[in-house]
Amino acid sequence: MKCIVLLSGGVDSTTCLAMAVERYGAGEVMALTAYYGQKHAKEIQAARQVAAHYGVAHKETNLSQAFALSDSSLLQGRGREIRHESYAEQLKELGGEGTVDTYVPFRNGLFLSYAAAIAVSVGAEVIYYGAHADDAAGRAYPDCTPEFEQAMATAIYEGSGRTCRLEAPLLSWNKAGVVKEGLRLGAPYELTWSCYEGGDRPCGVCATCIDRAKAFAANGAADPALTAR
Repeated sequence: MKCIVLLSGGVDSTTCLAMAVERYGAGEVMALTAYYGQKHAKEIQAARQVAAHYGVAHKETNLSQAFALSDSSLLQGRGREIRHESYAEQLKELGGEGTVDTYVPFRNGLFLSYAAAIAVSVGAEVIYYGAHADDAAGRAYPDCTPEFEQAMATAIYEGSGRTCRLEAPLLSWNKAGVVKEGLRLGAPYELTWSCYEGGDRPCGVCATCIDRAKAFAANGAADPALTAR
């Protein structure tokens, strides 16, 4: 096994998986998907479909207890509604910087630590995760920033006995750039799920739906997920 990919079932992680498969081959890639207490299972179902599409090994785990004390609006039983406005609008209300309601505390830190343990166990040389510039903007998701990635890269490299490295291949791109690369690679975006709501179709008005729509529009492309469901 060469590469471990954190796979949520959304656009960013699916693009990362497509990049990993192109570089290493499906037989050398393992996708990891975590249940963390999110309000719906649509993204996990999407991750299963994406992993099956590529024919990669796929491992699921339950890490929800780590977030039992969080009041993130993404989590079950918190009584908080998902805000129907863009990240830019939310950051404006925060004075330009701060975590948004859908931030889950140190989620990527936990996921990457778990991935590192798996990587060492199976002899993988690299871990991919799908942080990108739009998520890092204004520190809306601080575990997507370059500073966080650099710190985790050092921790994983040293903590693995210098056998495994972390890469965030999308880190300097915005969402439109991510979609551009995925379209080049033929990523199965029709199988992905980004919406924070768990309906039959994406709501179109939550922050991630808004960003996704803008990213496809910037590439002059229709979102295949909207016609595939």
